[in-house]
Amino acid sequence: MVRWEWRNTPIRTARVPGSFLALFLAGALAAAAQTPDAPQCRLSHLAVCVRHVAQDEAGIVTSPLRATAPDLLWILPFGAATGVAVHYDTQAIQDLGVHPNREHDFEELSTGGGLYLPFGASAAAYFAGTVRHNDYLTETAVLSAEAMADAGILDEGLKYALDREGPQLDNARGGLWPDGPKGWPNSPSMPSEHAMNVWSFAHVVAGQYSGIATQAIVYGLASTVSVSRVIARQHFPSDVVVGSTLGWLVGGYVLHHRSLEHGSLVNLSEVQTPLGNGLELRLNLSRPH
Repeated sequence: MVRWEWRNTPIRTARVPGSFLALFLAGALAAAAQTPDAPQCRLSHLAVCVRHVAQDEAGIVTSPLRATAPDLLWILPFGAATGVAVHYDTQAIQDLGVHPNREHDFEELSTGGGLYLPFGASAAAYFAGTVRHNDYLTETAVLSAEAMADAGILDEGLKYALDREGPQLDNARGGLWPDGPKGWPNSPSMPSEHAMNVWSFAHVVAGQYSGIATQAIVYGLASTVSVSRVIARQHFPSDVVVGSTLGWLVGGYVLHHRSLEHGSLVNLSEVQTPLGNGLELRLNLSRPH
């Protein structure tokens, strides 16, 4: 038996001959860009969550190999902005001066907004969605947590690969591998973990709930955290540029590959029906193309 769905609303249920079903499923599988895992990532299926994060991380790391000519429209400006920021990094930090009280306040602000608040919001949304049987809210919580996990892994890898000296060291010179292999790692600061984390979270939430108010809140939070990391003298401007951009891209990758609304056009999954086991076909015509 096949159950047709228009997004999340059942339209009709019908019995079909086995031979037709086989041909139909073969065509649907060929047309589908991806088939979601069953069961989905939930606290009761943490192994699925780990697999999702590992699969997405592999896709994110290898994505530069799949870059196309249109990607240059954002890659070139990103590279230029990073280069300009690196050039003025030392001057920017020195111009800020040293103000311990101010730095402490902005450190607290950026840590609360960049780490505690996103993770807390994801956890609260997960439990609220579960209690209220709001699958969309639960999915948003899971996707935002997966995006932040992917961002954190990528951040650590890049930090130790670049080993860029933080702005509080060596008069804010910001050198790469300043002491060579013997001094590795040397308090690496690029990219900014807080910026990367909060931008990945913001992109997922804004993608799932695209209202102007929601986007203003989450992107406003992400921007505040990014600026605060520099004012707190925890990161150079270029650290924040790289972290924010990569975080936003990671969030978009997870959103595109895992969200039922923003993911594949055709999805198949096994369902239980009063007549026994069946297959559910979702035609996601609202998915952005």
